[in-house]
Amino acid sequence: MAEYEALNRRIIECERCPRLREWCAQVAREKRRAFIGEEYWGRPVPNFGDPAATGLIVGLAPAAHGANRTGRMFTGDRSGDWLYRSLYKFGLANQATSVFSSDGLELSRVMITAVAHCAPPGNKPVPGEIANCRSHLIDTLSLRPWRAFLCLGGVAWAELHRVLSASASEPEARTAGRAGGPRSERTQNFSHGAVVELGDGRVVVGSYHPSQQNTFTGRLTEEMLDEAVAKFASRLG
Repeated sequence: MAEYEALNRRIIECERCPRLREWCAQVAREKRRAFIGEEYWGRPVPNFGDPAATGLIVGLAPAAHGANRTGRMFTGDRSGDWLYRSLYKFGLANQATSVFSSDGLELSRVMITAVAHCAPPGNKPVPGEIANCRSHLIDTLSLRPWRAFLCLGGVAWAELHRVLSASASEPEARTAGRAGGPRSERTQNFSHGAVVELGDGRVVVGSYHPSQQNTFTGRLTEEMLDEAVAKFASRLG
């Protein structure tokens, strides 16, 4: 618990990306009309979930008027509506909704992080900003003996594999996997529902991100998201 809280403090205090810090502060000042009476968080958004989790969900970045407003991962936007509804179905959340940071939502066996902890313009952090946040992901991976990872989108998939490949577990992971072939070849191919066995009992599951771009167009349906979450949940013990 102490390490989890210390990491979250470091994330909240991070000032490595001036562009993102300026953007988050600007959004917090200007606000969206629907939230004009609310006080925006406007800072890097910390990890959220069960400090004793065995599963880690990796997203892209906070939404400008979602987590950048509420201060909690996937809270207050439609992506979170989809994610928490699915987590609730599999017993990983105590409620299906996520409206604001004090709404009583609690996660069980899972923690949520992101490859960028500040809301980026256009929902697109640049490579240098992802690199600046990489140490937070590395520190998050060191918190727990994780059993499973759920990557929401190709950027999260690529970044998690980058960090895993640089870790001490790489020799084991390189030779493992039921799909066959070198690990470097398999992990480059993100697809919805993809599963990579790391060879030490851990698994990485891929899902399209539950962004409006994917859900409004039908690229991602609730059934598809549930299928990926089910694969992830089955490995948590």
